Amino acid sequence: QVQLVQSGGGLVQSGGSLGLSCAASESIAAFDAMGWYRQAPGKRVTVVQIMKDGTTYSGQSVKGRFTISRLYANNTLLLQMNSLKPEDTGVYYCNAENFAARRAYWGQGTQVTVSS
Repeated sequence: QVQLVQSGGGLVQSGGSLGLSCAASESIAAFDAMGWYRQAPGKRVTVVQIMKDGTTYSGQSVKGRFTISRLYANNTLLLQMNSLKPEDTGVYYCNAENFAARRAYWGQGTQVTVSS
């Protein structure tokens, strides 16, 4: 069973930066897509950024501020978040998908709180 273990996040003031990490228990090269999702308080889960087939897809609200990347040597997915806004507050989830096996894996979730 693939495990995704998240770290990072926390509390930051508006305009600040935070980073998130997602360490996979197996080679991330095996995943067809990896990404970050978030759930704001009282709202549904939405896409933050996804990497699929060499292309990055971003939610409109984070374009130009967030950067997703993969560290293949460490089997880690990263999310660098700059110029944070209070509306970025939420629980962030790491996701990895294997299309052929029709499997999706999720991290445990990490709280990000941006104060105004």
